[in-house]
Amino acid sequence: MSSALSTAAVYTDLQGLTGLRKQAREESPAALQAVARQLEAIFMQMMLKSMRDASPEKGLFDSDQGKFYQEMFDKQMALSLSGRQGVGLADVLVRQLSQQVSSTDTVDKPAAGAGPQSSNSMPFVSPEDFVRRLKGPAQAATTQAGMPVEALLAQAALESGWGRHIPRLPDGSSSHNLFGIKADARWEGARAVATTVEYRQGIAVKEQASFRSYPSFAESFTDYAHFLQQSPRYATALQQEGPPEAYLKALQQAGYATDPAYADKITAIMAGPVMQNIL
Repeated sequence: MSSALSTAAVYTDLQGLTGLRKQAREESPAALQAVARQLEAIFMQMMLKSMRDASPEKGLFDSDQGKFYQEMFDKQMALSLSGRQGVGLADVLVRQLSQQVSSTDTVDKPAAGAGPQSSNSMPFVSPEDFVRRLKGPAQAATTQAGMPVEALLAQAALESGWGRHIPRLPDGSSSHNLFGIKADARWEGARAVATTVEYRQGIAVKEQASFRSYPSFAESFTDYAHFLQQSPRYATALQQEGPPEAYLKALQQAGYATDPAYADKITAIMAGPVMQNIL
């Protein structure tokens, strides 16, 4: 029997439940089942308590000691009922918990068998981690193309949701595409298909699109710089020598994104505490 399942055999206390939830993320589906059973037991215990509170108080268990033993009995009864057939709540909870564990496990996971090749393949634990780890590749790209580093990082944060919403390849590995650059007929590399939001006549519409895929985040920055330099439409943006906001407005006017508030959103990220405290 796993440690998670043995923990479920104790009284229905919330402290034990916290431990079970941690183990559910680290062990197996059996641990998820144990968490669900204990949650169901807590629910059943609350039902029993509500029923007793609604009944007359005079009787054999009126004393504090009697109420203590009655509460112990209710806990054990709830746990026993849940451990058998239950009331169906546990099955619903297993499905919900499985989805939660799955979603936390699939955030920018490295490709299977890739091993500890680079921190580029590891998930970002926070916006601050996103900026710190990508500051170097961003600076290299700005040196190459001349765009403001803070604007580049803020744009990557907006496009990728601070690294949480990056298109994935069919095998589940990350495309490392930080800038939403789509894979048109000119792109000969790997592709990742994902849902994107485009604005058509001012209305946000969800669409499926094919995106470029890179071996690392550093190559995403490099390709972004090449992408702008190779297209005459972005020449005005790259020639901006004023504040970063001027570069972003010129980038939007050149048609980089269909969102009418694209430049304003990136500017707000630049002015936020994460960027201000790290750069």
